[in-house]
Amino acid sequence: MTDATRRHVLTRTGALGAGIAFSGTLSALFEGTAAAQPSGRSGYGPLVPDPAGLLDLPRGFHYKVLSREGDQLRSGEGIVPSNHDGMAALPGRRGRTFLVRNHENRVTAKHRVPAIPGITYDPNGLGGCTALEVDGRNNVLSERVAIAGTAVNCAGGPTPWHTWLTCEETEDKAGTNGYTKDHGFIFETDPADPQRTGAVPLTAMGRFAHEAIAIDPDHGTVYETEDAFIKPFGLFYRFHPNKPQGGIGSLRAGGTLEAMRVPGVPDLSAVQETGTSFGGVEWVPVPDPLAKETPIRLQDFGPKGITHAQKLEGCYWGGSCVYFVSSFAISKDGAAGDHFGQVWRYEPKKRRLTLVVIFGPDTDVQLPGESPDNITLAPSGGLMVCEDGGGAQHVFGLDRKGTVYPMARGRQNIGTPEAPEWGEFAGVTFAPDGRTMFVNCYTPGTTFAVTGPWC
Repeated sequence: MTDATRRHVLTRTGALGAGIAFSGTLSALFEGTAAAQPSGRSGYGPLVPDPAGLLDLPRGFHYKVLSREGDQLRSGEGIVPSNHDGMAALPGRRGRTFLVRNHENRVTAKHRVPAIPGITYDPNGLGGCTALEVDGRNNVLSERVAIAGTAVNCAGGPTPWHTWLTCEETEDKAGTNGYTKDHGFIFETDPADPQRTGAVPLTAMGRFAHEAIAIDPDHGTVYETEDAFIKPFGLFYRFHPNKPQGGIGSLRAGGTLEAMRVPGVPDLSAVQETGTSFGGVEWVPVPDPLAKETPIRLQDFGPKGITHAQKLEGCYWGGSCVYFVSSFAISKDGAAGDHFGQVWRYEPKKRRLTLVVIFGPDTDVQLPGESPDNITLAPSGGLMVCEDGGGAQHVFGLDRKGTVYPMARGRQNIGTPEAPEWGEFAGVTFAPDGRTMFVNCYTPGTTFAVTGPWC
């Protein structure tokens, strides 16, 4: 364990306050990445109220609405689906960008992902992905279904070969909620040619409430988070593919799924000091990846048990390490400790796990539910974090010095059809050239492109 420096940062944005406390220094998050070079900026100033009542941004920044729930898809395939969630920006030809976007639709969704022949898994699944192609000025050139017939598509992650792995955050089996097939899988989709990837579940990667993935580009290992907020909590997994060289369809060849065991640590929420490190991390084969009878987190991992964590969500690869987020932990739910979010770093070569950042609840202003969800590295240096909680919803930036600043705020309680109350942000990602930040509002589903003096 190293010495930890505890800081408390309170960011206020106009009449609506947002408090985040954290411990630690963020420079450890960016080692070996493009964000390792500090920009010299700690935020972009206060948020300016949007006259249109949609999205507040710092002065000099502008947004464009690319797509809205309920509008017609440009492909003519049907309606833009509900519940915009995880998203990636993948490079296209001639400076274009493909945005592939999850729709976290349950059976109660207002607008389903249209069922398209050749790319529909279960006709009774209302979730899936849509794909937008935009040019260098963020003009939408096309918008179509990328995969359909899945369920509760929450997050996922991009592959080094520029496809998207979309994750189902459910464990429903065939016969539950009207489904005709088992759910809880990862699917690969190619936004440039969805028919090329179809709708094939990557069953060897496990059936559980998936959240996000990150891929080691050198070895092909896929890391996976499990979003379970009711005890027993979720696990952190790695998948060794039989074809680690990658490429479209390579993950269908199967592989080995393992779960992380940190010796002596059955629950990550017990760790409260940043800089705490654990060597000798073990990876235990999952007895039944398909969870035919028993959910994976309840399976027998031997007398040493396995390591759990509440609400495992965001995941990304940076440098030579994988980072993942526990969005919150609540002792009343059975967690070993309380926090508003942890960011962990795992170093595969050293088999070492380190807590690099912890958020709250040790703060002057305690606003329940303010927890990190989707995260991404910002090309200007630092992180962008989607808040997951109640009240005003924000995208926060965190610089390498540990300063928290507001980047965007959804307007609330406007009360008109043009500007209704907004839900949480999700799917924050940057264009390959770093000039545009794309982000979703979950409900009503809206995709924004944000441009400005990124530096």
